[in-house]
Amino acid sequence: GGIKDMKTLPDMMFVIDAAKEHTAVLEARRLGIPVVAPLDTNCDPDLIDYPIPGNDDAIRSIQLFCKEMAAAINEGKAIAEGGVDGETEAELAGENTEANEAEATTEETKTEEA
Repeated sequence: GGIKDMKTLPDMMFVIDAAKEHTAVLEARRLGIPVVAPLDTNCDPDLIDYPIPGNDDAIRSIQLFCKEMAAAINEGKAIAEGGVDGETEAELAGENTEANEAEATTEETKTEEA
């Protein structure tokens, strides 16, 4: 597989474990593909175009990053295709912010209880 088998290059690459996927990150950089990745202390942020500080090892963290990235990509595609007007775009952004805040509050509460 890899990028060489693709018909067109992707607009960006989202990677969960940049240290483990080091070869893919280097290939994307060589081809000019921006890389987005959550990073913790064992990763080199200089290799990532859009680093997101966070735990890239815990399954719940990975699920959250993947869910939010998928939602952002789908929202961006809908906007680019003209399927979302400015008002709806603002509503989507507000809903995502509220959902993220609620989830973060839940996580903080669970951490404090532990």
